[in-house]
Amino acid sequence: MKTQITAFFMAWGMFLSIPCPCKIWDEKARPWQLVYLPVAGLLVGALWALAAYALGSFDRLPALRAAVLAALPFLLTGFLHLDGFMDCCDAILSRRDLPTRQKILKDSHVGSFAVVCTIFLMLAAFAAFWDFDAKEGWQGLILLPVFSRFASSFCVFACRPMQTSQYASGFEAAQHKRQLTALAVLNVLAAAAGLLLLKSAWFTVSAIGAELFALLVCRAARKNLGGMSGDISGFSMTLGELAGLLLLLAGQGALWS
Repeated sequence: MKTQITAFFMAWGMFLSIPCPCKIWDEKARPWQLVYLPVAGLLVGALWALAAYALGSFDRLPALRAAVLAALPFLLTGFLHLDGFMDCCDAILSRRDLPTRQKILKDSHVGSFAVVCTIFLMLAAFAAFWDFDAKEGWQGLILLPVFSRFASSFCVFACRPMQTSQYASGFEAAQHKRQLTALAVLNVLAAAAGLLLLKSAWFTVSAIGAELFALLVCRAARKNLGGMSGDISGFSMTLGELAGLLLLLAGQGALWS
């Protein structure tokens, strides 16, 4: 149990900009750290949903509400996953040979593809939140960061990393059987809890859609870049959450008005 608690706080401290109440690190708990990435995502989702609930009455300031809600998940994670999104955009859209794409992925400089794609990403999120009924749909934001992170953790544990990835050292998918099993159980429990506790089943369906889309994005990015990496994790997570948000928006008129 101590190892699991340590792994949770390690995930909190590494993947969130929210101050961690218990700053600890134990190499023995490191294999379990990514199992608790979706739990860290629950903190992001809860704060995102609370902000939407609080701003739901700001009908006269829709632009401000949309800007805050579009930016909040990136602020809560210290732009960590957005950085991976930008790196992947530069590498994939360069259309160069594989070694060059991998080199671009590791380059700390920001390219034009990253800038343009980030602008499009923020415009899409801003436009979605402009039309989003935060009063009625705020609960739908709780699970989006959770399920997008399930996809990310599954891919890191199950997929072979690229040579230059921080996950490359000693990778063997068979070594992560326990972690993958734990993730699968948590994934099912999260879906069941969402269906039972949230106002609309569509909220959970949208979160599952976010996870599935993130898995598809991750697969395409791995194929393009020659393996799994932390940047691909952030790339798929970011696009998965946007897809989930668009699913929420698509369902708001028909299903929970």
